[in-house]
Amino acid sequence: MSQFEFVNPELFWLLLVLPVLVAWYVWTRKRSTAALRISSISGFKTKKNWLARLRPLLFILRLIALALIITALARPRTVDESTRIKTTKGIDIVMAIDVSASMLARDLRPNRLEALKKVAAQFINDRPTDRIGLVEYAGESFTKTPLTSDKTIVLSSLKGISYNTVIEGGTAIGMGLATSVNRLKESRAVSKVIILLTDGVNNSGFIDPKIASELAVEFGIKVYTIGLGTNGMALSPIGIRNDGTFQYGNIQVEIDEALLQEIAETTGGKYFRATSNTRLEEIYDEINQLEQTDIEEFKYKNYDEKFRPLALIALGLIAFEFLLRHTIFRSFV
Repeated sequence: MSQFEFVNPELFWLLLVLPVLVAWYVWTRKRSTAALRISSISGFKTKKNWLARLRPLLFILRLIALALIITALARPRTVDESTRIKTTKGIDIVMAIDVSASMLARDLRPNRLEALKKVAAQFINDRPTDRIGLVEYAGESFTKTPLTSDKTIVLSSLKGISYNTVIEGGTAIGMGLATSVNRLKESRAVSKVIILLTDGVNNSGFIDPKIASELAVEFGIKVYTIGLGTNGMALSPIGIRNDGTFQYGNIQVEIDEALLQEIAETTGGKYFRATSNTRLEEIYDEINQLEQTDIEEFKYKNYDEKFRPLALIALGLIAFEFLLRHTIFRSFV
């Protein structure tokens, strides 16, 4: 959008000269007018002279010209500003999400999976210039969304993540990590990151998590690991009723923190433990701060100077006043 501005607005103080000039004109005009007193003018023929009444027009023209010159000196102009953003350091991020039945535990509100989806959606919105992909895993793993910069697609896929019986039960941390590495291995981004979240221990799959970690190191991928769940007991699914709904009961929360710490340290990442909704939000905020995308912003400004028409009008008024003074009003000035 165009913005209007004055480069030298302080020059408008010169407009205070105009009332002084008006007062001076009125005072000097009274002093320069001669007065003749006689008893009667009945013997004189009187005729209204319209030129005499229009004489102040010359002074008014000068005032207007002076006001226009002052305004022109203040340099009015319009500014059109355009911005171009250049990402100088791109980051590719894969979020590996555990979708096993234990993610329905209610130690986070309303449950672990829904709490994660809410926080992850905010994280995705906060990364407008990065490519993000999603990987689901339980007893096996698959790519939910490949790397893309289209946040609408990623958010829609994230919203659609839910527990289902299609994926084999269990927690295959190694396979979830390996699938994520596979999505990033051919990435040309300067920084490649995996955010691996789980609420259990590696008890399924045919890929050892340590081997998957070594693959991540080989391809220059950093892994942030998150252990999700409270300390102690949590209300978790323990069975399925005849109507297909889960039966809940308090069971001990088991997270292989030693493994998650080793994965993070091996790849140059960091391990976090999320025991509440608030802590989960803080973790993603911290990761967001740790993995910053360098953005270079270029601003272009196009100035359109507006003082020229004002100066030309002022010169025209001065020329017109000079012409009137030396032609029509010549005998009055």
